[in-house]
Amino acid sequence: MAATATGVYHGSYASELRLRHTGAERFRLLLIALALLALPWTVDTYWLGIVNTIAIAVIGAVGLNILVGFTGQISLGQGGFLAVGAFTSALLVQRGGLPLPLAMIAAVLVTAGVGAFFGLPALRLKGLYLAIATIASQEIIIFVVRRWTWLTDGQGFLDVDRLTLFGLRVPRTSFEFVWYWILAGLAVLAVLSARNLFRTALGRSFMAVRDQDIAASAIGVNLTRTKLFAFAVSSGYVGLAGALIAHYTETVTWERFTIDVSIQYLAMIIVGGLGSIAGAVYGAAFIMLLPPLLAELAGSVRGWAPFLADQLPAFQAATFGLVIVLFLLFEPRGLDRIWRRAKDYFRYWPFRY
Repeated sequence: MAATATGVYHGSYASELRLRHTGAERFRLLLIALALLALPWTVDTYWLGIVNTIAIAVIGAVGLNILVGFTGQISLGQGGFLAVGAFTSALLVQRGGLPLPLAMIAAVLVTAGVGAFFGLPALRLKGLYLAIATIASQEIIIFVVRRWTWLTDGQGFLDVDRLTLFGLRVPRTSFEFVWYWILAGLAVLAVLSARNLFRTALGRSFMAVRDQDIAASAIGVNLTRTKLFAFAVSSGYVGLAGALIAHYTETVTWERFTIDVSIQYLAMIIVGGLGSIAGAVYGAAFIMLLPPLLAELAGSVRGWAPFLADQLPAFQAATFGLVIVLFLLFEPRGLDRIWRRAKDYFRYWPFRY
């Protein structure tokens, strides 16, 4: 029998392979489910819109963490892959006449293929050199999107029809509410699928490559296939997030997918915790909530600190950079590690170990 925590033992493989082992874990999961169900009824439209953007960011951050945190292949091309998913889904719906679910599935597959293609340098490059190669993929994709006038009919952007359900267009009054259930459901599905991915042979091969690729190859892991699969799976998640951005915002333009977006998503998994699915969720929520909370703060202190409101973009950018530096210095494993320490403290209290 193996023990996972003090007083928790397993007598069967089925028990050990459960995602939740204790009553406290199951109780927390129930509280999260109840909170998600109650959330759209308790916040106003403005904050519900922010929650919706967090749900999209969670999907993209989970995908990026699969590649960077679990496989050890750094990527700075997240914005480009978001653009591939967004334009693919929007074009298939607007010009191809495909139903939205089929268009989104196609966007996932196309983005996965593009990601695998740009992942080919990972077979030869590591570290900083791979980071430069992924920046190149970002710039190439954005260059194509900007210069290929067929994509936008020369307008520079692509309009997307509003969401329709059962043949009826969703009214503006309930727009955020309806999208919440779609985005929250997909975000939960993305988290669960990623969590279970690393209980499979493929997911374990990702982690083996991250820990030591030479040793992984020695025990039979096909490095070429594993790295390309990592880029494809990661990009598939990102493509889904891009497709959701297109249909949620109803406008697709290259300006939404610049290198700043790639850095923002990288910050999410750094702040949340590399190599942690839960950390991707925490980091996405933290980074997406930071700008509106800073705006609220600047507005509340306008009377005695008007410079914060007057220089809000600079204030937000400086805080964003400061947050990343502080996490790298004091808690490189992110919010997930902080949460684990808090749980361990109460689990072992009053003992110091």
